[in-house]
Amino acid sequence: MFSSNEPKNDDMAQRVAALHQALHQHAHSYYVLDEPTIPDSEYDKLFAELQSLEETHPELRTSDSPTQRVGGKPMTEFATVRHMMPMLSIRTETDTEASGAESFDARIRKELSLQENDTAVEYVAELKFDGLAMSLRYEKGVLVRAATRGDGEYGEDVTHNIRTIGQIPLKLSENAPEILEVRGEVYMRRDDFEALNERQRSKIAAGIKGEKTFVNPRNAAAGAVRQLDPGIAAQRPLSFFAYGVGEVSTVSWSTHYDLLKTLKNLGFPVAVQVNIAIGATELVAYHQKIGKLRDALPFDIDGVVYKVNSLALQQQLGFVSREPRWAVAHKYPAQEQLTTVLAIEVQVGRTGKLTPVAKLAPVFVGGVTVTNATLHNEDEARRKDVRVGDTVVVRRAGDVIPEVVSVLLEKRQNDAPIFTMPHICPVCDSAAVREEGEADYRCTGGLFCSAQRKQAILHFAQKRAVEVDGLGDKLVEQMVEAGIVRTLPDLYKLGFTALSDLDRMAEKSAQNILIALQNSKQTTLPRFLYGLGIRHVGEATAKALVKHFGKLDTIMDATLEQLTQVADVGPIVALSLRTFFDQTHNREVVEQLRACGVSWTEGEASSSTLLALSGKTFVITGTLPNLGRDELKEMLEAAGAKVAGSVSKKTHYLVAGSDAGSKLDKAHELGVPVLDEAGVLAILNETNVGDDS
Repeated sequence: MFSSNEPKNDDMAQRVAALHQALHQHAHSYYVLDEPTIPDSEYDKLFAELQSLEETHPELRTSDSPTQRVGGKPMTEFATVRHMMPMLSIRTETDTEASGAESFDARIRKELSLQENDTAVEYVAELKFDGLAMSLRYEKGVLVRAATRGDGEYGEDVTHNIRTIGQIPLKLSENAPEILEVRGEVYMRRDDFEALNERQRSKIAAGIKGEKTFVNPRNAAAGAVRQLDPGIAAQRPLSFFAYGVGEVSTVSWSTHYDLLKTLKNLGFPVAVQVNIAIGATELVAYHQKIGKLRDALPFDIDGVVYKVNSLALQQQLGFVSREPRWAVAHKYPAQEQLTTVLAIEVQVGRTGKLTPVAKLAPVFVGGVTVTNATLHNEDEARRKDVRVGDTVVVRRAGDVIPEVVSVLLEKRQNDAPIFTMPHICPVCDSAAVREEGEADYRCTGGLFCSAQRKQAILHFAQKRAVEVDGLGDKLVEQMVEAGIVRTLPDLYKLGFTALSDLDRMAEKSAQNILIALQNSKQTTLPRFLYGLGIRHVGEATAKALVKHFGKLDTIMDATLEQLTQVADVGPIVALSLRTFFDQTHNREVVEQLRACGVSWTEGEASSSTLLALSGKTFVITGTLPNLGRDELKEMLEAAGAKVAGSVSKKTHYLVAGSDAGSKLDKAHELGVPVLDEAGVLAILNETNVGDDS
């Protein structure tokens, strides 16, 4: 207990007491329950405030202050372990800019009484992992115990779970010290975390009780380590990095860098990003380098750590308040912050997907000010139960779209309404539907919805649809933003003046676009149908529909039962077609396109099952002497055949030209008949079916 004869300020004492209570509670939730209630950055702010108050008013510092301990109490379910050497925390440099490294170097030089012209200090710079600190005790080269940090002096015995981590050796080589305590971090890779959560979501969807998804990799790793059943821990993929030692019977190294090399030689994983840095300049360069690489790393970090390399200098520098003077953790801008949900709006993407978006009170996170965060879809919004007025944890990593991670339920207003997805598109008022097995709602407005305008035009104008040569992404964007094209028929109403007034549109270019539009009016029904952008209707399906029904009006009026009679058209595709053509505005667009002169030759209805090559599967590979692949594909499909992209046991013929490659080898291996161009033409001539698509 620190004491002083000076009177205490009651208001200051109350604030310190409040900080004590809050920090103890958050530490208990984070370290013991593995259920963090606030982001790390918020905890750091409270901790820094308490440190500042205690430095200004040392009479308020008590032995039970959070600043005088390292972590939380061990869980009672595990045996308690006393660390022979305490697992101390490292001081955190809260200045996330380069000056944080410079400040640390300046402090070290001052402690060592180094002058400006003296030799620069040699440091080791390494990553600050976002996982769970672990101590591994080896006796005579055999792992005998693994313990968590706990409160720094006492931890929890989790040996049964740590043994399930393949990266941690159970036995060391003969040259290992008789007693060796390895300190490091248990963590979960991002890809392993995503795979784990995907499995958890599947369990939840299957109705398995007690299952949940995890907030972040650190939370998932901590939960796995603290499983009483090692079988459960083994199912959760954990990893480990070594970065130091505790008790050691024999020391054979004189620098921290040599220590890390020794650990690596003994079989422990050591992060490859460890560097020696000479002086402040190289510390700054390391901080900046890792900052750029941070989001590309396969695991989470929240900063870097600088350590004086020389063990002799470490001993000379010593400790202060149970923190080593010779090391510091230099953080990056927080990727998680607290803010408030002001509203929940639904945005419509270019493909018609409806996405709920939380409108937030502005908050600085991940290096930028964030005002919006995605809720992904209705299932995610319901699972997280985000409501207007909620206090939420928002996460942003690099260029990743900000998302709401979790809700602080204890701060929720009692009258906060539950979010529900609209069944009407908020942009065009068309029906919004969620297909069976799909997570997303989609607007059925298609050609009519302004949110989908650009995508609809580009799809309609592409080569495999009606093909408007020269009508690319940038030009379409200009036309849409200028308001001269709102729906597909507007393309055919464009005039020379409107086009030539666009940026970087020369007179010749404008004239070429008008010619291309004129040429595109004469098309085929399969191309036109595909160009409408109906969900699930690709080129092959469009051709199958035309072969079966012959005329567009017949397709538009076909019932669900009639549509499912078409080859390759199942219930989902049939429903998508029916939904599209049930929208009055979609039919109106079709009629306007016809009125603008877009036309095709229609045929009579016929069942594809009556075509000569119906049920036959062809694969085309290599370069043919006279025919292009697309040309031959259309001819085969016109005869009722299916053209696949790869050879399998279900392939009836491989059509091979020059440079056929692996598909030809596969056909020989499976005994699939191989045809040249003349051979396939002979089969087509026997069918007496031409290309009517």
